[in-house]
Amino acid sequence: MSEKYIRQNKKSCTIVKSSKTYAKIADLDDAIFIRDFLIDNDWNLDKTPQILKKDDNYLILTVYEERIHVLAKYKQKPGKDTVENLIKKHRRNPNNSRYGLNIARVFDVFIIKKQIAGDDYIFGYYDRLEDAEFVRNFLMDNSWNVNEFNQIEFDEETSTYKVVKVIDDKVYVLDSFDSPDIDVDKVLEEFLAKISKHKHGLAHYPHLDLLKDSIDDLEMEFNVTASDENWNLNDIKKDPLNDIVFNMTPFQKSVYDAIDGEATFDEIKRKLIRYKSKNFEDKISKNLESLIDMGLVEKRGEVYKKN
Repeated sequence: MSEKYIRQNKKSCTIVKSSKTYAKIADLDDAIFIRDFLIDNDWNLDKTPQILKKDDNYLILTVYEERIHVLAKYKQKPGKDTVENLIKKHRRNPNNSRYGLNIARVFDVFIIKKQIAGDDYIFGYYDRLEDAEFVRNFLMDNSWNVNEFNQIEFDEETSTYKVVKVIDDKVYVLDSFDSPDIDVDKVLEEFLAKISKHKHGLAHYPHLDLLKDSIDDLEMEFNVTASDENWNLNDIKKDPLNDIVFNMTPFQKSVYDAIDGEATFDEIKRKLIRYKSKNFEDKISKNLESLIDMGLVEKRGEVYKKN
């Protein structure tokens, strides 16, 4: 039968029958073997096993989007855990992309996004890729149900324990530890302090932007007070400038924060791209005008500068 149903290119072989693609495989010999398996099973992908022996090797297979994928090849038959981990990793990143499915990076923030019933849903913002990967993996394994999270979860990929909070349907990873013996109240205090310092420009945590106006509510919900060993956060709130900043709308504050010393309109727009929506540029312009009216920002030529 030679290479019937197999189309070769420089880097891979595609198994095609009646215009339907059944597999894309790197090695021609493996492609012929999988082609023969499909013929023997009437091209029924449901009969594809996880392990298939070929000569002296064991091929690890999975079916994803109606195609067979060869995930690995072993001389000795691998254990169940090895096979399941390979399939799980492939399911999370079937296209070998940089971050895998449902994770994108906008500047320094990793975003988990998924389309459900035609609508885009954002499940969280993260400053570390490993936190985004942990949340994405957990959600994929739990049908994207944010209510499945416990306060402390073990991350098998990094062998760490993560403190997790779901706030307004967004999943936040507060911190990671090597041991499950964690002072959760202390973690909550430090998390609130991060939000407060970001709000008042004492630190830069853009992944916490959505929480800047929720500090008081979160203190009540967590039954702890934001505290920091270097800053008296209560005194900071009493500063006249901080009173003005504290009462800004969330997007107004984001525009203000995007002016790092001074910035052009295009630079501000790039920093706020994660908020892009209808009338995005008009929204930025209106908020810049309000900041100028408040005396917080001035425009010099094409450059906006904080006063």
